[in-house]
Amino acid sequence: MGKSYITRRYGEKDHVIWDDFVARAKNATFLFNRGFMDYHSDRFDDYSLLVFDGKKLCAVVPANLVNGEVCAHQGLTYAGIVFLKGLKFSNVLGVYKSILQFLESQKIQRFVIKVVPRIYCTLATDELDYLLFLTDAQLLRRDLSITIDQVASSKIQSNRMEGVKKGVKNQLIIKEDLDLEAFWKQVLIPNLKERYDSAPTHSYEEIAKLAALFPENIRQFNVYHQEAIVAGATMFVSKTVAHVQYISAIGDKQQLGSLDFLFHYLIKEVFCDKQYFDLGTSSENSGRSVNSGLLYWKECFGGNGNIQDTYEVETANHVLLDTVL
Repeated sequence: MGKSYITRRYGEKDHVIWDDFVARAKNATFLFNRGFMDYHSDRFDDYSLLVFDGKKLCAVVPANLVNGEVCAHQGLTYAGIVFLKGLKFSNVLGVYKSILQFLESQKIQRFVIKVVPRIYCTLATDELDYLLFLTDAQLLRRDLSITIDQVASSKIQSNRMEGVKKGVKNQLIIKEDLDLEAFWKQVLIPNLKERYDSAPTHSYEEIAKLAALFPENIRQFNVYHQEAIVAGATMFVSKTVAHVQYISAIGDKQQLGSLDFLFHYLIKEVFCDKQYFDLGTSSENSGRSVNSGLLYWKECFGGNGNIQDTYEVETANHVLLDTVL
């Protein structure tokens, strides 16, 4: 390959160069910013990596160590190897090989990668998929998301539009709220507790802190009926995608058409300039089954399938790359 790449672990002193790199990378979003990653640093043993070509930083890996394995960061929806724009295949090969060699030298036998979905990439990054194939990576999990391609302008089905009409008839009002407290404490938390005996991934304190750090990326939209909140959605917004991170409506208040009314507005007006509107995963049971009701609701907005893959590769398999070029 003609080049020698150096991989090392991330340290606090690397905060600035890490964030600067993420802002310029071709397959990164604000989730890889250290301000976002480090909010739950007490829960994860960080094992993030930086890869250099000489003094030039050409890749980073948001990751953590668990049970002797290095995993693409488990506190993030997706994470993998984040590449600098302009890298050719031979460079990506060198970066990937360097990472596996470094991990092997640290007695790490397996590396788990949650591939960044294509919709979040500003440029194609399928070189990594090919290299995973070459190193006999095993597919551990595949999740199904439903995503609307705004460029293709998919039509919203009539049953969803009936909900929109209900919202208009019931004089619902949508507001973008800087404060997430009403949605979190009056809608989301009680709803998840009652229906699923669960809690949001982020506590209110955590999401409030993150929203303050990333006001352009984390946005809250609430639906009100007669001045009372009845539904809402928390959006994570990146360069190419408006992603629905949380969605919830109060009990029987959905008969008002609140969620249909809200999502028609978000898709057709607020985020119509984004290439994709991602309604999130509908798969359950580690990707082995699908919530059919949730899937149907999302598909009726004009969404189509988008996959999220998780792979595991043996670090010693870097030797399989020796004869690729």
